[in-house]
Amino acid sequence: MSASEIPSDLFFNPTHEWIRVEGDTVTCGISDHAQAELTDVVFVELPALGKTVDAGDPTAVVESVKAASDIYAPLSGEVVEVNPAVESEPSLVNTDPYGAGWIFKLKITKPDQLPGLMTPEAYGEMIG
Repeated sequence: MSASEIPSDLFFNPTHEWIRVEGDTVTCGISDHAQAELTDVVFVELPALGKTVDAGDPTAVVESVKAASDIYAPLSGEVVEVNPAVESEPSLVNTDPYGAGWIFKLKITKPDQLPGLMTPEAYGEMIG
């Protein structure tokens, strides 16, 4: 997926997590670039509902045939929803990373952190 194919409504962390803002809640997942680097995802460890995280905290884990990777909270908040579909079908992270392969949702507590994330254009330049 080229930078021009990255959905324009997303923001990114340098550690390859994305968010989609929906009011005071954000949906989080890993980028298409990250899933391609991991190759076949075989397991997703979801965070506990109600877990409070600070930006940068390890929040979930994605395991592939190649490696296990922590998924970091892009913003501070509380986990208010998880995606059970990726537990039963971890390959969704590979096949639809910006859609059905989302991992968790956070109710954000520090919206002032949002400008610290990268735009799709900046992320595309980073992964170049």
